Amino acid sequence: MPITPLPQFEADLAEHLAEEAEREAYERLNVPKTLVVRFGSLKMVGEFPWRSDAKPGCGSKIVVRTSRGTEIGEMLTSTCPNSGCSKSVSRQEMLEYIQNSGGKNYPFYTNGEALRIATKEDLDRQAACDEARHGLIREAKALVKSLGLPMEIADAEPILGGERITWYYVSEDRVDFRALVQALRERHTEKVELRQVGARDEARLTADYERCGQYCCCKNFLKVLKPISMRSAKIQKATLDPLKISGRCGRLMCCLRYEDETYDELRKRLPHRKTRVGTPEGNGIVIDSQILTQLVLVELDGTRNRVAIPVEDLTEPGAEPPKREAEPRADRGGRSERDGEGESGEGRKKRRRRRKKPGEQDAGAPEDGAKAETATEGAPAKKKKKRRRRRKNAGGEGGGAPTTGDAAGANTEPAPSNDSGPATGPSSGGATEGSGGESSPSPTKKKKRRRRRKKLGGEGSGGGAGGNADSGGSPGDGGGGGD
Repeated sequence: MPITPLPQFEADLAEHLAEEAEREAYERLNVPKTLVVRFGSLKMVGEFPWRSDAKPGCGSKIVVRTSRGTEIGEMLTSTCPNSGCSKSVSRQEMLEYIQNSGGKNYPFYTNGEALRIATKEDLDRQAACDEARHGLIREAKALVKSLGLPMEIADAEPILGGERITWYYVSEDRVDFRALVQALRERHTEKVELRQVGARDEARLTADYERCGQYCCCKNFLKVLKPISMRSAKIQKATLDPLKISGRCGRLMCCLRYEDETYDELRKRLPHRKTRVGTPEGNGIVIDSQILTQLVLVELDGTRNRVAIPVEDLTEPGAEPPKREAEPRADRGGRSERDGEGESGEGRKKRRRRRKKPGEQDAGAPEDGAKAETATEGAPAKKKKKRRRRRKNAGGEGGGAPTTGDAAGANTEPAPSNDSGPATGPSSGGATEGSGGESSPSPTKKKKRRRRRKKLGGEGSGGGAGGNADSGGSPGDGGGGGD
């Protein structure tokens, strides 16, 4: 009995073969010469030589020796001949990134060494150090309060090797903290270091998420905190409420600086206020402008109307506006004029007729019976409304039947009025029978009109003349309504 492999087994086999091929390709890679590592509470970055035979991947925990001591860092990438394998970058690319991110002000360190990949014991010891940070902060705050120093403890950082403990504090003025250092040295055997930071560095140490829902830029990737002015908020039309444009540090948000260059480029394209410009609607004066939408509000000279004009349509005063290619206009059915180029003329007429209101007839179309029935059968509700209107007029005005609004009545000239009596047969009945139209009505239409007149006459209306109101008396005048 033959064995048929299942699709799931085939998929698992293909995945296993792909993993084996990737592992073999990784084994053929060279050992990196240097590692770029991020370390410390302030997320400092450094490049350290790597002398081990292991091949760590991006994101691996590395034990490094820095100027502060032995601590654990996170590997960002490797600068080695393996560049291009999507796991590392070249040294040139790394230097370009540093130059674009702040240059000499970028906190980049090279005095150190990457020792080994962190083991489980190293990670457990680092976790114990992180748990001890809260007790160290509380202890330092109690000493600051007892000594009456004008400073605030922001964070404490013990390192893996136990060489030193660093306390970060915030203060507006210089503080003489020699008594605090002496008290801390009596309680700890490690080297004690106090480091003053600003409000933005305090947010880098303690903040987590911003109101945008993303991790704070200063804590995640932003290494150089350049100053930001209120001018950026005003140009970007942001609200000037300090609570809405300030970050966790209480200063203006760093993201206001990201789009400064774009806003400056867009603003240079707009004309200044009170400048005379030419528009497709005439010359005018610039009142206001919008940077992102690139619209200019212009007050026209003649009418004093204010119109919003795209900056591409502005010209010098008196010059002709730039011509634009007309885009194909789409109809209600979603088709454009280009779609109907290959369509026959009859198809376009049918489409135009469908867009007309039900019961409405083209003035230039022939009034054959088939088309009239199609136009009238499409709107039964409208026919009922017309009949009710006729009955109301017939009963309220003495039984005179008003005109029905046919196509022939639109071209019929009114007959001369006669003060002595109602209009004569040929003049009064011409509009009703459609004698003034281009062609005589179809027999089907005549039968419908006869039935309608008989019905009105049976209700006691008297069947008034079918002509216009000014063709020989008022609609209420009695007259022979026969054919």
